[in-house]
Amino acid sequence: MSKKPKVQLWYKNILDEKTPKKPILSNCIKAFVFGGLLCVVLQLVQNLLVGYLAFDQKEAASVSLVLLIAATALLTGLGHYDKLAQIVGAGLAVPITGFANSVASALIEYRSEGYVLGSGCNSFKLAGAVVVFGVVSAFFVALISLLLGVV
Repeated sequence: MSKKPKVQLWYKNILDEKTPKKPILSNCIKAFVFGGLLCVVLQLVQNLLVGYLAFDQKEAASVSLVLLIAATALLTGLGHYDKLAQIVGAGLAVPITGFANSVASALIEYRSEGYVLGSGCNSFKLAGAVVVFGVVSAFFVALISLLLGVV
């Protein structure tokens, strides 16, 4: 059993004293409330599409998600997404908005290198793992359902 050197313990104590404490409960409440409000707004949009524009349920769900992605990309491009994310925290980081933000951020960051080699090649650099994981997962789910005769 090795003991930590005194310097490490001294540094850890200083670090613990100087690091601001995170308001975990407050952050959880904000994330829950804002994430819930975001879902309520999207459900209202979906209900409006079904009720007033004669979309069926699947089409309305797709359109509402596309609107959410477009709003996220627009807010990212205007520089408001990060400010809003600082306020509401994880409530804004549902997977689809987080993915849209990471792609839009990369597009903005690399635009000076050109549309193809800059923005095009680097847009999925941050989100590439998500895309690969999604494709591989879908493949295995389809393979398992095919082998089990579900399809």
